[in-house]
Amino acid sequence: MVDLKTNVSFACQRCLQPLKLDSSFDHLGEHTLAELSLPIQQQVVGELEPQSDSIEHLVPPFRLTESGNGTNGFMLVGDSGETESLSHHLKVRATLFDILSSSSSADHPLCDECTDSLLLLMDQQLRMTEGEWSDYNEYLKKLEIEQQYQGHEDVEMENLTKELQDVKAEEERLIRELEALRKEEIATRNAIAEQEREKERLQSEEDRYWKEYSKHRRDLMLADDECRSLDNQLAYAASQLERLKKTNVFNATFHIWHSGHFGTINSFRLGRLPSAPVDWSEINAAWGQTTLLLVALARKMNLTFKRFRLVPFGNHSYIEALDQNKELPLYGSGGFKFLWDTKFDAAMVAFLDCLQQFKEQVEKGDSEFCLPYRMDRGKIEDSATGNSYSIKIQFNSEEQWTKALKFLLTNLKWGLAWVSSQFTKDELNTN
Repeated sequence: MVDLKTNVSFACQRCLQPLKLDSSFDHLGEHTLAELSLPIQQQVVGELEPQSDSIEHLVPPFRLTESGNGTNGFMLVGDSGETESLSHHLKVRATLFDILSSSSSADHPLCDECTDSLLLLMDQQLRMTEGEWSDYNEYLKKLEIEQQYQGHEDVEMENLTKELQDVKAEEERLIRELEALRKEEIATRNAIAEQEREKERLQSEEDRYWKEYSKHRRDLMLADDECRSLDNQLAYAASQLERLKKTNVFNATFHIWHSGHFGTINSFRLGRLPSAPVDWSEINAAWGQTTLLLVALARKMNLTFKRFRLVPFGNHSYIEALDQNKELPLYGSGGFKFLWDTKFDAAMVAFLDCLQQFKEQVEKGDSEFCLPYRMDRGKIEDSATGNSYSIKIQFNSEEQWTKALKFLLTNLKWGLAWVSSQFTKDELNTN
C-alpha cells in the first residue's frame, strides 16, 4: 500500500538516477517563468555532448507535461485535496523543466554529476571558441598590417621614381664632365710622352755613369773580399789547429753511452730484448765499432794480443784464432740461441779474452787502474751484486746477454778513458 505522505521525485534525464527536488521549486511566478523561457544556450551543449565520454546513458528528450497523466508516469493516490495539491506541484516542476529543456540542448532535470560534466564540456567549448577568436583576431591584424604596408609601398615607389629621375640628371651631368676630362687626358698624355723622351735620354746617361762606377766598385770589393778571405782562412786554420791539439781522437771517434737497458757505441745498440727486438744489422754494426775501438787502443799501447787477432771489418768483423787457424765471426744472421752454430759465441768469448789482456797490460803500467766489472772465461761479474752474466747466447736469456754486453761496453769505456788521459799527458809533455 502506497504511503500518502511520500513525495514523488523526478529522474535525471542523463543517467536516470532519481532526483529529490528542493521545496522552493513548488511555487514559481509568471515573471519567473517568463525569464526562464529566454534562450540560454542553443548550440554549445548539442555540439559538445557527442564528445563526452563521461555520460554513459543518453535518453531522448521528451516533455514532462505531455506524458500520459502529467506526473512523469506516477499515479497519485490519496485524498482529493492532497492529490490536487501534489499534482499542482508536479505540474509546476514539469513546466519548469520543459522551459529549461526548450531553452537549451540539454534535457532537464539533471543530477549534480551530469551537471558538472555538462559544465566541464561547456568550459572546453568556451576555451576552444576563445582560441578561434584569438586566431581570427591575429589574422585580422595581419591583414590590416598588409594594407598599411601596401600603402607604404606606393609611397616608396613614388620616392624611388623621383630618385631615379635625379640619378638620370646626375648621370647626364657626369657624362658631360667625363667628355671634358677626356680632352684634358689627351693633352696630358702628349705632355707625358714628351717628358718620357727626355727621361729616357737622362736615364741612358745615368746608366752609363753607374756602369763605370759599378765596375770600379766591384774591383774594390773583390780586393777587400780576397783580403778578408785570407784573414778568415788564416784565423780558421789557427783555431782548427788549436782545437785539434786539444781534441782527443778516441773520444771524438767512439762515443759509448746507454739507451735504457742497452749499451750503445756511436748510437748503435748492442743486445736484444723481447720487448725491444733490435735488428741484427744494428748489433753487427755495434760489434764492428767495438772491435775497431779495441784494436785502436791496443795499437796505441803497442799491445799484441795472444792467441787471437782482431779484424775490424764493419758489420762483418771477425776474430782469427791463431792456434786453431780459423775465423770466428763477430756478427749474427738472425734468431737467438741457435744451437747449430757456436762460432758467434766463441768470437764473443775471444773478444772478452782480448779485453782482459788489454786490462792486464794497463795494470802493468798503472797499478791503480781497475775496471768496474770483473771478466773471467766468457762471464762478466757485477761486483755490487755478485751476479755473473754470460757473454754467450746459447743457454742464456736475452736479458742477461744484453746486460753482459752493457757491462762489456762499460769496461771498454773505462779503458778508453785511461788511454785518452795518457794520450793527453803525452801531448802536454811533448809541447
